[in-house]
Amino acid sequence: MPPIAPDAALLLDRITWGASPSSLRRLAELGEARWLAAQLRPSRPPAALPEEVAERIAAMTVSQRPLVELVPELERQRRAADALADDAAKTAARQAYQQALTRLAREAASRSLLLALHSPDALRERMTWFWTNHFSVFQGKANLRVMVGDYEDRAIRPHALGRFRELLGAATRHPAMLRYLDNERNAAGRLNENHARELLELHTLGVDGGYTQADVQELARVLTGVGVNFDGTAPRLRPALQAAYVRDGGFEFNPARHDFGDKRLLGRPIAGRGLAELDEVLDLLARHPSTATHVCRRLARFLVADEPDPALVAQLASVFTRSDGDIAVVLESLFAAPAFRASLGTKFKDPMHYVVSAVRLAYDDRPVVDATPMLGWIARLGQPPFGRQTPDGYPLDEAAWSGSGQMTARFEIARAIGSGTPALFRAETPGASPAMTPGAMAPPPAAMAPAPATAADRPPMPVLANVVWDRSTRDRIAPPTRRALEQARSPQEWNAFLLSSPEFMRR
Repeated sequence: MPPIAPDAALLLDRITWGASPSSLRRLAELGEARWLAAQLRPSRPPAALPEEVAERIAAMTVSQRPLVELVPELERQRRAADALADDAAKTAARQAYQQALTRLAREAASRSLLLALHSPDALRERMTWFWTNHFSVFQGKANLRVMVGDYEDRAIRPHALGRFRELLGAATRHPAMLRYLDNERNAAGRLNENHARELLELHTLGVDGGYTQADVQELARVLTGVGVNFDGTAPRLRPALQAAYVRDGGFEFNPARHDFGDKRLLGRPIAGRGLAELDEVLDLLARHPSTATHVCRRLARFLVADEPDPALVAQLASVFTRSDGDIAVVLESLFAAPAFRASLGTKFKDPMHYVVSAVRLAYDDRPVVDATPMLGWIARLGQPPFGRQTPDGYPLDEAAWSGSGQMTARFEIARAIGSGTPALFRAETPGASPAMTPGAMAPPPAAMAPAPATAADRPPMPVLANVVWDRSTRDRIAPPTRRALEQARSPQEWNAFLLSSPEFMRR
């Protein structure tokens, strides 16, 4: 195997969902430049997943059935439950409806985790999480649990490394966003400003981006008539309005609810003419200097530092503007910046990153087919997928995730992962031996060797005292951590110490 660069594990921890023995080998074999180029511009169609993982994802309802089928079906189920006269039967039917929604949301979250663990297009999955968090929706509102999987997979993931304008349009028009921010209630004469405000404050310009309350109101007027329709029937419209009606999947533009008056947004006149106003405004917002600064500051906060250097943000914003919001080009500039390289190993892992990176390191390429334990861990740490109630998304800074309660929970999760979690692999044939990927884990020292398996259902126990991982990280392991590892009384304890170490908490 080619030599592993001293900071290879740190680079993988920052750019991907965590270093693993196999990802270190792939990086060494390709070289950093070729590896980064492949990550920034991944293949189409996406690179293949392990067979067991691909089969698990393909079997999910959210992967098999489109939103335009699922939403009406569940709505019929809800109405049928509400129509029941018997109270006990109504309660049971409503519970079944809620369980169906929860199952679909769990499938969406599981798919996200399985792709984070196993997709060769690791940067795309990292950026899919970032943008899903940037354009955050809360699954607990209304029936969004049926929509979040489609939202992530169709509105976010295809554009995660593309142009910001296309990503902005896809997120803005998706039924999940429209319902979450109440825009289906936004109509001429009855303005609802929720979506307009968050579109300016969170998604594009930023809170200090130079807009006013008048701009919020004008944007709300632009958004009138933009809503959600899954029932398959178009509204009755006057002949003069029929040509302006648009329906695309669950997205609907109803001209009877639109304010056709002229508007003025950020000093620019917007001629009242229907849905075309929204495209004009999204073009304006996507290319506004404040959007370049706000988005690039968020990217730098995610990938460099909690408080990024303003000079770096300005540099990235300039690239954003010159490239017309090409996300891959902006990231390429970010990765080439000296500040990025100097920051490796300093960013505190949020819960999602901590759990996924621990499982990746512990089990390498071993196919995880049931993400249920991971969902439980991440929820316990306060960051369940699609679980942020407010539209600002989960925080990206260390202060939000480094409290004493959080750390206690992480230590307990480290013990669980380090001791083996067979539920992650329960789709395998019962009694099968937990063989690791050949060559992925070098044997530990004799004193650390695990006891031979004697029970058919013994959990697969990761062996983290391996040559590949240690060789790539030994120079950054502090003496206190080394002493703790030397005092471990079993392989399980050694694993728990490593996954609980200050070094592993950072990326």
